[in-house]
Amino acid sequence: MNPLLLTLDTPWTKAEIPKETATQQLDRLWHSAIAESLGGLSPVSLALALADWAWHLGLSPGRQMELSRLALKLTEQSCSPANVISKHKGLDDEDPRFRHEAWARWPFCQMRAAFRNCEIFWAEAASAPGMTAHHAQITHFFARQWLGMLTPANGLFTNPVVLDDVVQSQGAHLLQGFINRLEDLNTGHSQWAATQAARFVVGRDVACTPGKVVYRNHLIELLRFDAQTTQVHPEPVFLVPSWIMKYYILDLSPHNSMVRYLVSQGHTVYMLSWRNPQAKDHDLSMDDYLRMGILDALGEIGVLSGTDYGVHAVGYCLGGTLLAIAAAALAREHGVERTAHLPTLQTVTLLAAQTDFSEPGELGLFIDESQIEYLDNITRGKGYLTGEQMAGSFQFLHSRDLIWTRRMREYLMGEREQGSDLMAWNADTTRMPARMHHEYLISLYLNNALASSAYEVEGHSISLGDIHTPLLVVATERDHISPWTSVYKLHHLCDAEITFVLTSGGHNAGIVSEPGHANRSYQIKTRPAQGAWIEPSHWPVHATSCKGSWWPAWHQWLAERSSPMQAAQAFATDQDFGTAPGTYIFQKYKD
Repeated sequence: MNPLLLTLDTPWTKAEIPKETATQQLDRLWHSAIAESLGGLSPVSLALALADWAWHLGLSPGRQMELSRLALKLTEQSCSPANVISKHKGLDDEDPRFRHEAWARWPFCQMRAAFRNCEIFWAEAASAPGMTAHHAQITHFFARQWLGMLTPANGLFTNPVVLDDVVQSQGAHLLQGFINRLEDLNTGHSQWAATQAARFVVGRDVACTPGKVVYRNHLIELLRFDAQTTQVHPEPVFLVPSWIMKYYILDLSPHNSMVRYLVSQGHTVYMLSWRNPQAKDHDLSMDDYLRMGILDALGEIGVLSGTDYGVHAVGYCLGGTLLAIAAAALAREHGVERTAHLPTLQTVTLLAAQTDFSEPGELGLFIDESQIEYLDNITRGKGYLTGEQMAGSFQFLHSRDLIWTRRMREYLMGEREQGSDLMAWNADTTRMPARMHHEYLISLYLNNALASSAYEVEGHSISLGDIHTPLLVVATERDHISPWTSVYKLHHLCDAEITFVLTSGGHNAGIVSEPGHANRSYQIKTRPAQGAWIEPSHWPVHATSCKGSWWPAWHQWLAERSSPMQAAQAFATDQDFGTAPGTYIFQKYKD
């Protein structure tokens, strides 16, 4: 039996892992080679989705007739002069690729109309009655991918904005784009990205809030940032970033650092900095990440700050999912073994974190048994999933913006994308141990065990319904990783008081939304404990709409649930682990 196919219901200890046979190794190597040539995608999953669509469509002559009539109707609309789009309507196009007024000119207006009608056709044609929902989602996704590649906005002679730029620059920008293309062919675009990222040095430009490393184990470093006010809130804020990212997404440049904002408001902040695993860490499990990560850190916070007051725990993305698991385990009598120094959770804040994975967004499109087996085959040889593989997956999911639009601007208009602190952080990739990666895909994405109270921590099942701590849950409007309607499902699973915040922006930019950031807004509403259910589609009607950053509202929420402020005291510890940002943040390995 392949040990990487064990579920969480099956104990996995090193002594019980059977040695891989020669035939199993042959299969693994072959599957791994095939999957890597397809960008880590399982050819079996893709073939099954295509076959499901082709067979159901092929056996449905009525459906074929419907699609033929639709194609004829859309073709007539695209060719009719009456459907030439006016200049003013062009500015209102919902697709940012076609908003420029140049798209209102003939023949580009008809190119755009034909393409948009093509999108309408394939939105209908990419599925057939009788297909499984999972296969229908895959075929729809790949239809959008192909259309994203074939759009007239990507072509030199089919994009009026590019042609106007060629004329205005007398070809200089096109020549620069050709040079950019040659540079990328010679060194790879990653070299350009690395050059831009080098402008932001960790500890100097980003992750530069003054602090100390107060604890270290094999998996984490715990950083402490003291409040920068004379009066401080007794309950510290404990930040848990996702283990697939470096922590400084929450401590970017000084102007947009969440850590710096919190300490300026009188909060003492503790931050987890995850170790970048190596091949020897391949057996680290979800329980290890829970115990050695969150619980060990909470115990150390209890030692340093005392247990007379609780902790405001905050989790981002998968760090928020893990924090929700910890909160549920701590709320249950036999959830986890407790230590004398473990403080209580005063509040829990979840940032773009899912707890119900029944509708996980586009990232969940390719999570099925076949895909997980192929990922296991890739990770078993190295012992981890590389950061480059994860980054490639995110680029594939958002190819319209991250690949095609970028290439159009860089290769046809000569505009190199200028680096930013967020881009530098995004290029600073991390790894995931093979076993932990397998376990979280199986338990969370495939089986949705956390939402069904079937997730086990150290042999005991836990339930989010046991959480009675006040929760603040933040979701973002344009999040393709953690869609806001999926994050909202926590209302189904927990009867605690939930303050839900829906903020503008995407998965990262919506969270890193500091005061003063232009064009930011959010909606907020508190559901009291045991409160009535409101459908996601109706929630915005009942919520309060606000302009600006959601951070001040969060600070106020934390302050209202904190003890009276006290005079700041100098922090001292016998342990000397160095200063922030620590050492784990600098771990980089060549894959």
